Amino acid sequence: MNPEQIYHDLKELAEKLGISIQEHNFRGAGMHVKSGFCKVKGKMLIILDKRRPTADKNEVILSCLSQMPHEDIFIVPYLRELLNQYSKD
Repeated sequence: MNPEQIYHDLKELAEKLGISIQEHNFRGAGMHVKSGFCKVKGKMLIILDKRRPTADKNEVILSCLSQMPHEDIFIVPYLRELLNQYSKD
């Protein structure tokens, strides 16, 4: 599976879990900003650095989603396997 397809499938899974994924250019932030999960006004977000490679974005998303309750929803088998790998780390 190529990184772009994984990214697309992870975004769909995040939507199922009620999590929005946003990409931003952190270069001009004026401070060190790191991609990851946050809550803003009760809304769950995964913020990603737009300039990072897709594979790096996938790792951030997998790391975040593996911590969320996802056992009761259908997830394509290859994504469930990836999530299980990240939840063990």
